[in-house]
Amino acid sequence: MTTRSRSINWPTAITFAIFHVGAIAALFHFTWTAFLTSAVLFWMTISWGIGMGYHRLLTHRSYVVPKWIEYLFAVCGTLTLEGGPLFWVGTHRIHHQNSDKEGDPHTPRDGAWWAHLLWMILGQAGHNNTKEYGRYVPELSRVPFYRWLNTYHYVPMIAMAAVLYLAGGTPMVLWGIFARVTLGLHCTWLVNSATHLWGSRRFQTRDDSRNNWWVAAMTFGEGWHNNHHAHPNSARHGLAWYEVDLTWYQISLLEKLGIASRVKVASVEQAVAVQEAA
Repeated sequence: MTTRSRSINWPTAITFAIFHVGAIAALFHFTWTAFLTSAVLFWMTISWGIGMGYHRLLTHRSYVVPKWIEYLFAVCGTLTLEGGPLFWVGTHRIHHQNSDKEGDPHTPRDGAWWAHLLWMILGQAGHNNTKEYGRYVPELSRVPFYRWLNTYHYVPMIAMAAVLYLAGGTPMVLWGIFARVTLGLHCTWLVNSATHLWGSRRFQTRDDSRNNWWVAAMTFGEGWHNNHHAHPNSARHGLAWYEVDLTWYQISLLEKLGIASRVKVASVEQAVAVQEAA
């Protein structure tokens, strides 16, 4: 797992710096085609890749879909620059096991910036350490596709950059890769930092998790974090009618179409009752 260190992880720091510079450069190469392509890819990678794939499906097994869809979601996850599936799922499971106490890789109790960013820069990189993270995700480490995707998680990103360049040149790469990825990183990192610092607490969990509406809006529903920590295996994070959870709506649609099965959902009535009693 990622550990605290006083030394800078230069490959990670340099990569993040390059992507941030590229995101700024995108502002000077604006086209509507590039912008709209970036928006669609943002939805596919953050909602499909992280929310539906890495998080609710692979980490918590909140629902089941055919393997080809599961693999598609995992590939979308790699397009966020957040590492391979074994790394992401293993890190998140460690977070839940030790949330906001010793052993949590990114708790704000070690500092807001630590939770948001520094835990990756001041530590040992593990994005493609398949052997190390396989201990935490044994069911994934037994699948050759996931072992390969974790070790070579950067390959889909390179392939997409090539396709975007052929389709629209530099603006498409700057918006579809650099701007999209940089925004997506910060949105996901806010779940680690902001939703353990600001927001409401419907459930008295053993950690600092909070429901944060603006993080939920930026991450297609991942900001209803207190709900999630109280019911980690629920495919639905926004438990009340006013807690918009676009990722859940997509999972629900797949269930109605007969594509998703064994969907686990926390009791909405129980959540509302607890809130009203508080």
